[in-house]
Amino acid sequence: MAEGRAQEQEAIMSTKQPAATINLEVYEDSINFLGVAKVTLPSIIFPTVSISGAGMMGNMDVPLLGMVDAMSATIDFLDANHNGGAVKLAEPRKHQLDMRVATEYWDVEEAEVGSWADKYVMICHPKSFAPGTFTPMSAPGVSNEFAVYYFAGYRDGAQLWEIDKRNMKCVINGVDYMANVRKALGK
Repeated sequence: MAEGRAQEQEAIMSTKQPAATINLEVYEDSINFLGVAKVTLPSIIFPTVSISGAGMMGNMDVPLLGMVDAMSATIDFLDANHNGGAVKLAEPRKHQLDMRVATEYWDVEEAEVGSWADKYVMICHPKSFAPGTFTPMSAPGVSNEFAVYYFAGYRDGAQLWEIDKRNMKCVINGVDYMANVRKALGK
């Protein structure tokens, strides 16, 4: 069912091409506004093992199904004190963050523009806090870096992916690639 929904969504969206990010806001626990920021989302990197042997031509890297390397994210604020967002995120504890993004698209068939509501959710812990550099006539450029344990992406309410390292979930386009691994382990 999820596969059919993903194909239907893809057919609907195929004429809509992303144009630009209109704006984004960062929230903690879905309610506490932390500010407008520049966010570098985690990369989803699948670890590989190198195999070789008889019948193969040299070594071959094989991605491990559903496994995901350590993830990190960076959030840059203009100022450490605006809404207290950067300082609050430096607290050495678990943070659940929502990045709400308005993305403009161009419908190539209809020659119209519109917008998608994108949302990214992370559960993370701070790795570093850089209060910035102070120079005349410029913003200090405050930066927070995080170790990310949970990462999910949504477009207009439909889940695109969910990586949950603590619960061994790797869901992409509605398919949980770790389901058989959890089953094999009796979970």
